[in-house]
Amino acid sequence: MLELEHGFRVVDVHARLEPDEDRRQREGLGDPERLEREMHQAGVVRSLVFPSEREGTYLPANNAVARMSVGRPFVAVARINGARDPGDTTAAKLRNLTASRGDDHTSPEDVEQYAYDDRFVGFKLNPPRDGLPDEEVLEGLAEVGLPTIVHGGRDFPPEAVEATLLEYDFPVVLAHFGGHPLDRALMERSIDLLDHSSSLYLDTSFVRYRDPLERAIMEHPDRVCFGSGSPAAHPNVAVMEVLTLDVPEDAMTKVFSNNPGRVFDALAPAGDG
Repeated sequence: MLELEHGFRVVDVHARLEPDEDRRQREGLGDPERLEREMHQAGVVRSLVFPSEREGTYLPANNAVARMSVGRPFVAVARINGARDPGDTTAAKLRNLTASRGDDHTSPEDVEQYAYDDRFVGFKLNPPRDGLPDEEVLEGLAEVGLPTIVHGGRDFPPEAVEATLLEYDFPVVLAHFGGHPLDRALMERSIDLLDHSSSLYLDTSFVRYRDPLERAIMEHPDRVCFGSGSPAAHPNVAVMEVLTLDVPEDAMTKVFSNNPGRVFDALAPAGDG
């Protein structure tokens, strides 16, 4: 794709790297060289990255992603998991009564280790895929206070985010406006949630509808962060989706740079290399 030309400093809170070449869905997908090249084409100067889904502990994959980020405009966030079922069904609630953390699950000690390892600037959690951490781990996240990017959608709707995560004192960046895959009603409910949750932010990855994007940016200009969703989506496309919105230029500056840099210090202008 052609290189985009725009006058904004753009940083990205949502990109994925796959450290194991054999796990890439097709050649180059999740590859650091390709991701770096595409980010450059889109004018993205810095990106948060995390590993793709896998069974068992995320420790080796997190460390591999951190190593792959060295010397590149990437910053790693540690992907975490848990033993609890995030569902709201009776069966899920029964399973959670006996669920206990195993060796493959993130522990409070893991959270502390990641938090004080300067290679990681936050966490990534996908409850439908990786399970929901127990209360001890969530308390550990609150104690270290680093932001957590949370996959939101039909299997973990805004009400579940509010009930399980927002009661703790750490910033939550709700990916996809909480509406994956393309659930406009869930996106609108996530925007409503901004009215009474000061620790919640929304990222724009895979939000393909103009109305919720414009509504969130106009009503809450300090709470929306640009996310590309790369490599599943080309960052050029994600950047253009924001550039073509009918919102003021200063609001775009907040979405592209100021807001992500306020939530994640490593994305502030001083972190550019």
